[in-house]
Amino acid sequence: MEGNLHVGLAAMGAAIAVGIIGMRASEAVARNPEASTKILVQSILAIAFAEAIVFYALFLVK
Repeated sequence: MEGNLHVGLAAMGAAIAVGIIGMRASEAVARNPEASTKILVQSILAIAFAEAIVFYALFLVK
């Protein structure tokens, strides 16, 4: 039962992080459209790292 809480909290944190990253990336592209490719690459990397937290929690709980 305790592991379910840890995985749920990790998933919630990752979801919040992905939302914040998307929000900030949209703002950055709106301010500087010429840098949209660089911003896209950086935001995809950041989202992948945020999602990796859930996988770490899944493997550590199991």
